[in-house]
Amino acid sequence: MTLHPLPTPPDTADTHDEWNLRARGETPTQRLDRNYGELLQEVRVAQTGVQFLLAFLLALAFTPRFADITEFQRGTYVASLIMGAAATALLIAPAPFHRLVFQRRLKRKLVRATGWFTLAGLGFLMLALGSSMLLILDVVLGTRSAVWISGGILAWFLTWWFAVPLWNRHRFGHRPSLPAQPDSR
Repeated sequence: MTLHPLPTPPDTADTHDEWNLRARGETPTQRLDRNYGELLQEVRVAQTGVQFLLAFLLALAFTPRFADITEFQRGTYVASLIMGAAATALLIAPAPFHRLVFQRRLKRKLVRATGWFTLAGLGFLMLALGSSMLLILDVVLGTRSAVWISGGILAWFLTWWFAVPLWNRHRFGHRPSLPAQPDSR
């Protein structure tokens, strides 16, 4: 029985490309196309949520009871609206970025930028959801309860959207896959 040393974890695009070619039979261009497609699928999921949230927030200002909200509620509303708009801009940003760099051989830059747009957009979406919950809970339960519950909701989002994936990335992301068993993604 011959033991083969495990490969070192890839640290650069070139070593990722080498690994993908060996393990998946995928060229660097095919890898970028696949990565971009996967990112767009992620963005589509988030865009639906942010569009519903922003529509709710935009309509809220035109309800009869809106004139009676407190200064705290008005500030929370404005913060929610701005963060929802920021999330929308970032989650839509891959489309105009792609259009403006189309056929310029900038796919690697497009994939990297789309990844950052998506992460930042999800961060703003999380904050917009948290502040929207704060606004609604303040109206329904009062400020003290609203702050505690909204803080819990933000912690919940932080846990599942960022902490758990980052923990898995840290814990398992640097372990090399066996050459015969590439990542199943």
